[in-house]
Amino acid sequence: MALTTYRRKRNFSATPEPPGEEKASPRGDSFVIQKHAARRLHYDLRLEMDGVLKSWAVTRGPSLVPGEKRLAVHVEDHPLDYGDFEGTIPKGEYGGGTVIVWDRGSWSPIGDAKKGYAKGHLEFELHGEKLTGRWHLVRMAKKPREKKENWLLIKGEDDAARSEADPDILEERPESVKTGRVIEEVEGEAPGWSSKTGRIEQPAEAKPARKKRATKAGSEKSAGEKISVPKRAKKAGYPGFIEPALATLRSTPPPGGRWLHEIKFDGYRLQAHIRDGKARLLTRSGLDWTEKFGDAIVTALGSLPVRQAIMDGELIVEGAGGASDFSALQAALSEGRVDRMALYLFDLLYLDGYDFRPVPLAERKATLQKLLDGAPPVLRYSEHFEEDGELVFRHACRLSLEGIVSKAGDAAYRSGRGKDWIKSKCSMRQEFVVAGYVPSTTSNRAIGSLVLGYYENERLIYAGRVGTGFSHALAQDLFKRLDKMRIAKSPFAKKLTSEEARGAKFVRPELVAEVEFRTWTADNLIRHASFRGLREDKSATDVTRETNQSKPAERAAPAIRLTHPDRIYWKDAGVTKQGLSDYYAEVWPRMGPFIVNRPLALVRCPDGVEGQCFFQKHAWRGQSHEIMKAVDPEDDEPIIAIDGLPGLIGLVQGGTLEIHPWGSQLEDLERPDLINMDLDPGPDVTWQDVIDAAREVRERLAQAGLESFVKTSGGKGLHVVAPLKPRADWPEVKAFAKGIADAMASDTPERFVATVTKAKRKGKILVDYLRNGRGATAVAPYSTRARAGAAVSMPLFWEELSPAITADYFTVANAPTRLAAIGKDPWEDFWRAAVPLGRKARRAA
Repeated sequence: MALTTYRRKRNFSATPEPPGEEKASPRGDSFVIQKHAARRLHYDLRLEMDGVLKSWAVTRGPSLVPGEKRLAVHVEDHPLDYGDFEGTIPKGEYGGGTVIVWDRGSWSPIGDAKKGYAKGHLEFELHGEKLTGRWHLVRMAKKPREKKENWLLIKGEDDAARSEADPDILEERPESVKTGRVIEEVEGEAPGWSSKTGRIEQPAEAKPARKKRATKAGSEKSAGEKISVPKRAKKAGYPGFIEPALATLRSTPPPGGRWLHEIKFDGYRLQAHIRDGKARLLTRSGLDWTEKFGDAIVTALGSLPVRQAIMDGELIVEGAGGASDFSALQAALSEGRVDRMALYLFDLLYLDGYDFRPVPLAERKATLQKLLDGAPPVLRYSEHFEEDGELVFRHACRLSLEGIVSKAGDAAYRSGRGKDWIKSKCSMRQEFVVAGYVPSTTSNRAIGSLVLGYYENERLIYAGRVGTGFSHALAQDLFKRLDKMRIAKSPFAKKLTSEEARGAKFVRPELVAEVEFRTWTADNLIRHASFRGLREDKSATDVTRETNQSKPAERAAPAIRLTHPDRIYWKDAGVTKQGLSDYYAEVWPRMGPFIVNRPLALVRCPDGVEGQCFFQKHAWRGQSHEIMKAVDPEDDEPIIAIDGLPGLIGLVQGGTLEIHPWGSQLEDLERPDLINMDLDPGPDVTWQDVIDAAREVRERLAQAGLESFVKTSGGKGLHVVAPLKPRADWPEVKAFAKGIADAMASDTPERFVATVTKAKRKGKILVDYLRNGRGATAVAPYSTRARAGAAVSMPLFWEELSPAITADYFTVANAPTRLAAIGKDPWEDFWRAAVPLGRKARRAA
């Protein structure tokens, strides 16, 4: 019988739900949607068919935005008289919680309802008190070991449809159409269970006030004692999980003074729930991840002076440069490390009996800031900027941050994607569905790359591959997971070309990967992609292509073929040979003038930074044909040089992880065309001291008539570099550089030293002038370093020097974002600024 499952799950002596019977109503076309606050808030859609109510649990509720898919889990048939049920279901019973009749009316199928239901695509019209117009229920393909049928509820295009900017019907009309009550007004009635407050011993109105929680200092306080409640906050019962507000992607921040601009965090979006000293952390889809991030954050939340609160935030791990780093977060989770995690909180949704969602954002944030005053350091308030959004955005991108989120300061909190929150990204970055993998060519049981896709009208579309960004451990872990998910046929809607399918092992499209990439090609494939991590908080079926019209699609440049492109050069950062090649192709226009047609000294690590590394300044057997062999009259063996990008990629093929050019060109070896002053801090030297030293070097060079430029070393210090007209010889240039170093050490010996002896360098900065001798070298602008993290030597504008940018702040992963954002090259005028090392310079030295 159709109601057998329904009755088996319920004890009708304990629950007020109707046992019901199978019977057709006179019309046979009723429908009802019941709002059900059980373990998780959801909406139950029920359509009358064959004498019962066919039922789906719509996890996020119906949306009036056409094409927006809402998961609808097919559940057991319900009796017709259940359509009138409103009340509470006791704790411990199936579906325990509170139910109201949110909408009701009649429905009419478009076409044959029975055939559509059996086929898995039911198209119909609703004639309700809240919902009207055309709708679709579409059954999704069932996955192995999946017990329930998953469908999608989708609004059709018609007069009843709304845009994303319009009010959300769920917020606009929260009340019961039967009684006019909201969930909070029903949850206190008999038989005595609320999914939010537990067993109800007496009506909510007569409840005695709870005792104030004692703080560690022994005083008793609540948020209400020190924080005033904004006028627009509404008295309300505890709402449980709240569907988060989501930002709409735009190429640039919105103009105007109503916007508050926040840095876009690169972590996991979490909703923090506090009830009587106990805290929970819920994902954007409502999953409970409280146990995932250790005790410190949960304990800190529980110590806040509140009885009940709901806050919106993002959990992050800060990378080496201090910015949030999703890859670092993924690594910390896989290693079980929680010591570097912090929870940034940017919104307050509920506080001690008041719903803050109707309150303007600026007031919500002000209250949140007061609440977090004095909180443990793992809880951080997300600051905002009220300056021009374009200025904030440019600054974020120069620092290689992910982007910013601009929020209307006068707007209420609205769940779902809307136009009150606008996200602007510094780089192309989004989630993709993992549809396959290519095994590594260098490691057993590890992946070499992932095959990616996204959904478009429920069809999986091929988006390309990502082959860098995996740590060695992650590459092995992904292989273990994906190898168990293998399927025989491609899951993509269209047949792949032989090149696209080459080496691919297809898997069930269930995992979601976050990927950063340079652009979309004209063939709709991602270019220069780098893996950032798996998104376990997002369903694969929700992954669609994000559009950003600010960056036009371009056709991929011809690739220079590498052997074993998936060989990992930096295991911690997951940078492969292909990833390094992509990086150098990206920076080549700026890097080329500093390494072309110059003798090169290399640091080669053919097996990566964890393998054997060695210094190389002579040509070697088997080197790429694109690498030049040059002549130094004072050397018996051929030296190394390149004359273009193919030569640089040849160096990558040979395992070159550092490039150190001479300060002179091949056609004029004996006369240098630049001076490099290397500022190398000893122990106990602050970064501000290094910055001050660079500015002093700049001033001394300016007194000698030389314009100078600055860059991070990618290691510990800064390089100040001045271009020269190649007139003076090596001994003269070296003597000039030594004169500056000696003068600084003599004038302020407590700050500087000009000798390399380590014993003399504690608390001081070595002003290294030895880079300016014949055959001596310094790391090239944009070159990587053979150190953990894949840091690079990055040219800066002088005004960028700040504690925010340390020597190893920029890496292979984040440098392209910076370069795409800053526009003008900081060293664009380098060679135009060259002057001879004349008499004025010699006198200054």
